[in-house]
Amino acid sequence: MPDQQRPRPVGLNLPVGSDPQSVRQRVEALEFLLERSFRIPGINFPVGLDAIVGLVPVLGDVVTAAMGAYLVWEARNLDLPKWKLWRMGANVAFDAALGFVPLVGDAADLLFRSNTRNLRIIRKHLDKHHPATRVIEG
Repeated sequence: MPDQQRPRPVGLNLPVGSDPQSVRQRVEALEFLLERSFRIPGINFPVGLDAIVGLVPVLGDVVTAAMGAYLVWEARNLDLPKWKLWRMGANVAFDAALGFVPLVGDAADLLFRSNTRNLRIIRKHLDKHHPATRVIEG
């Protein structure tokens, strides 16, 4: 089959390597998916799967907490200091604990974005220790 007729893969094409650049791309994509992948029409407020899936009682909170824990696992693979990993874990735990409170947890998912906070910690570490991974946003 010629190259022109091959079907293209659907979705993101994320790197699978363990190098800092690959990890950065994966965690940024996951944070975007969890926190800012949709916009509420009319008010143009960004929301993600964390807030949407969190509407499903218990199961939604467990799933989004597991996805948030994945960011912490990726940070561990980057050799972040233990105190930063504990801080990231506390962000995920606090977000999950809030999520288990009916209605209050759903509103908190819109305001307390643990994955964005954790991405900020990872980016700061990467910018300092792996400056070649920096992306100039324009």
